[in-house]
Amino acid sequence: MPSPLSQRGAVAAMLVTILIWAYSWIVMKQVLQHAGPFQFAALRYVLGALVLFAVLLVTRQSLRPPPLRLTVLIGLCQTAAFQGLGQWALVEGGAGRIALLAYTMPFWAVLLAWVVLREKPTSRHWAGIGLAAIGLICIIEPWRSMGSVSSTLLAIAAGAAWAMGTVFSKRMFQRHAPSPLNLTAWQMLFGALALCVLALLTPQRPIEWSWGFVGGLAYSVVLASSVAWGLWLIVLQRLPTAVASLSSLGVPIVSVLLAWAILHEQPSAMEAVGIVFVLLGLMAVSGLRFRRGPV
Repeated sequence: MPSPLSQRGAVAAMLVTILIWAYSWIVMKQVLQHAGPFQFAALRYVLGALVLFAVLLVTRQSLRPPPLRLTVLIGLCQTAAFQGLGQWALVEGGAGRIALLAYTMPFWAVLLAWVVLREKPTSRHWAGIGLAAIGLICIIEPWRSMGSVSSTLLAIAAGAAWAMGTVFSKRMFQRHAPSPLNLTAWQMLFGALALCVLALLTPQRPIEWSWGFVGGLAYSVVLASSVAWGLWLIVLQRLPTAVASLSSLGVPIVSVLLAWAILHEQPSAMEAVGIVFVLLGLMAVSGLRFRRGPV
C-alpha cells in the first residue's frame, strides 16, 4: 500500500498533469487551422515517443518493452483511440465542450475496473460519480440541441477508450510492475504507429508549417505527450483507479475556463451549474482519502 508521502506526491503529479492537459485542448483546437486532425495526432505522438526513448537512454533505463499484448492494447486505447477520436471531434466542436465530453471516462473506468480488476466502488465513489453525472448532464443538456451529433459521439467514445486503457494500465502494474517511463514510451510508440496508418489512409489538408503549428506541436510533444503521460502513470500506479480517473475531471473544468478566456467559448449558465456539480463530485471521491487522522 502506498505511503502517505507517496500519495501526496501522486496528488501533486495529478495537479500538474491537469494543468498541462487542460491547456493542451486549447492547443489541439488551434492547430487545426494549420493541419488535419490525424496528421497532427500522428506527428505529435511519433515525436513524443522519440523524446521518451531518448530519456530512457539518457537515464540508462531498460529499453526492453513490457509484455507486448497489454502494451499494445494500452497504446491503441490511450494514445491512438483517445487522441484520434478527440482530435477528430475538435474539428466541429468547441475545445471546452469536447474536453468535458471526452472526460466522461470516470464513469466507464469505475465500471470496467469493477468488472476486470474486481475493484468494487465504495459508497464514496458512487456518491462522487452521481454528482459528476448530474454535472455532465447539465453540461451536455440533452434536452436541447447538442450541436454536432458526430462530434459529441466521437468525444464520448474517446472517453470510453481512455477508460479501457486505464484499466489495462492498472492490470499491467499489478502483474508486471514496469517503470512508468518505459511503459509510457512503448505504449505511445504503438499508438503512434496506429495513428500514422490512419493519417496515411485519410484524406486531409496539407500541413502548414507556420510558427503557430510548430509551437503547438512543441507544447504537445514535450509537455502534453511526454511529461504529462509519465506523471499520469505515476498517479495511476499509486492511487486507486476510481480516484485517479474521476480526479482527472479537473482537466475539462480547467479547459472550459481556458477556452472561455482564450477562445471566447463562454459557458452557459447550465454549464456553469454542471461544473459546480463536477467539483462536488471530485470532493466526494477524494476528500477523505488524504485527510490527516482516522477516517
